[in-house]
Amino acid sequence: MMRERCGKLTGCQLGVERKNRKRPLKTDMMKNITLMVVLMGLATGAQGYWQQHVNYVIDVTLDHTTHRYTGKQVLTYTNHSPDVLTHVYYHLYYNAFRPESAMDVRSRWIADPDPRVSGRIHELKPEEQGYLHALSLKHDGKLVRFEENETILEVHLDKPIPPGGKAVFEMTFEGQVPLQIRRSGRTNAEGIDYSMSQWYPKLCEYDNRGWHPNPYIGREFHGVWGDFEVNITIDRSYTIGATGLLQNAAEIGKGFETPGMKMKIPAGQQLTWRWKANQVHDFVWGADPDYVHETMQVPNGPMLHFFYQNDPAYAENWKQLKEKTAKAFEYLSKRFGQYPYPQYSVIQGGDGGMEYPMATLITGNRKLPSLVGVTVHEAVHSWYQGILATNESLYSWMDEGFTSYASTECMNYLFTGGGMPGDHSQAYEGYFDIVREGKEEALDTHADHFTTNWAFGVGSYNKGEVYLTQLAWMMGQDAFDRAMLRYFDTWKFRHPTDQDFLRIMELESGLVLDWYHEYFVHTTKTIDYSISQMISADDATAIVLTRKGDMPMPVDVEVSLRDGSIRHFHVPLDVMRGACPASPGQDSRVVLPDWRWVDEDYVIRLQVPASAIQSVVLDPEDKLADTDRENQSVELPEGVDFIFDRR
Repeated sequence: MMRERCGKLTGCQLGVERKNRKRPLKTDMMKNITLMVVLMGLATGAQGYWQQHVNYVIDVTLDHTTHRYTGKQVLTYTNHSPDVLTHVYYHLYYNAFRPESAMDVRSRWIADPDPRVSGRIHELKPEEQGYLHALSLKHDGKLVRFEENETILEVHLDKPIPPGGKAVFEMTFEGQVPLQIRRSGRTNAEGIDYSMSQWYPKLCEYDNRGWHPNPYIGREFHGVWGDFEVNITIDRSYTIGATGLLQNAAEIGKGFETPGMKMKIPAGQQLTWRWKANQVHDFVWGADPDYVHETMQVPNGPMLHFFYQNDPAYAENWKQLKEKTAKAFEYLSKRFGQYPYPQYSVIQGGDGGMEYPMATLITGNRKLPSLVGVTVHEAVHSWYQGILATNESLYSWMDEGFTSYASTECMNYLFTGGGMPGDHSQAYEGYFDIVREGKEEALDTHADHFTTNWAFGVGSYNKGEVYLTQLAWMMGQDAFDRAMLRYFDTWKFRHPTDQDFLRIMELESGLVLDWYHEYFVHTTKTIDYSISQMISADDATAIVLTRKGDMPMPVDVEVSLRDGSIRHFHVPLDVMRGACPASPGQDSRVVLPDWRWVDEDYVIRLQVPASAIQSVVLDPEDKLADTDRENQSVELPEGVDFIFDRR
């Protein structure tokens, strides 16, 4: 999600048969994704890896006059785990949008409430509140007991699901769309009627850590990979953008038709939109009668769909957004891994920016850089939340932080041509701010249990981005880029953990990096290196470096001499078992002996007098997240040999 600090339509004729076609339809491409993942699961089974699978068929009807909906869901669940399951759990997210819900209570008592939520849930009138209730539930044709516990439905199985077994759950349900507050809801501030995320009973994930029936408080998600068939019946005045591919474009029109398509629009006051999405872990849709629907094809990539209101205040920015988004998908696929789906939708709605598989909801009344920025950020989530799908409740920094890093790189490419590396300084400054205030919490804190929104945001977004920026410096940018591609290709569609990521980084770099991960992720220990002393004698100079912080790191040192020459030195860290590659322009760099992590001081000896030295700078590229940069440089008075002591 994005934190608020801060033509020719060819995309959805995909369910329509064509004679003598030479290439498979994009619906076939979706099937290929599922086949690829099934084969990948078989290939990894010998290593003990497994993951569950779901198949949803959902029929839902929305009454736009009451904002209520009814539905039927048939869910086929395959238990690939080695465990016998006696319970299953569903998320009922809309129940959070009622006074005194856990989300409401926490949003009011937390020290720094999200201004988009704060006390708004508490003030909702009955007709503005949200709810989602299961009315009946059958397991393999027989009614089963269930208990609604706010945003979690607990299901007690009379017949356990054995390892390798399948279960079919048939549910009828009803819901009311809440007034838009956070991510989901109706009638948002820009007048969009429906932002339909988190709207259906969603089976909780069961993995090697067990069940994850976390009460919803507005934070992160973890879902089961599966296939979705969603049929949405709504007043015919509405246009819908959604996850997946529209199957009945000939009945819908609304800009989904292609030249020469024979339309078969049914009579009546309502239309049923039929969508399919394979190998995703969620399904989102947005609906509004005033949507403009436009598309753009990414070369060797997905068809992009854009749904927005034709408001003269920002419509021109949306038109320019199309080309920027297409270029972003090209860049991201080359740099971080090929986007595998045939479609992606940018849908005006929500309360800022929020990612979902194959789609995002974003607010639209923005200047062009902001509109591009939020779209790029949410699109990058397709890689780290949509396709890799790490459990972002446990590893929010692996989603938000990695997304922030790639977003910075992509925006740099879009607006500067990418000739220089992206500027990640804002992420560093955000991290430094919270360290100075003493409010930082460890990155491995569960997303729901950070003490403040500030700590969650800075840790997940800023420190996660810094984690990768430092890692790229330690590994070297080329090795890092190769590793990021290898990570994506190895772990897509497989819910990787932090250890899975770390192993790829070590294999690609040839370095030992567990120490870095343990310090930076599992603790709040900080980096602080200083130039503490300079001692000159016998036409030689000793430069004493001191580790003042609790976290060790390798360091670079730049010495500028008065004759105009510059000397670069690198001090490896012993536990790293190797040295950082030289940065561009450091061909004559000298790699010094290792600095033992237990030693506070390290001495660099130069065979030049202090009078020949103009300046000494530690970490000249500002790659270290050093929390005190004031003690990292020394300017020497001209013509004087002296003893410098900063201790």
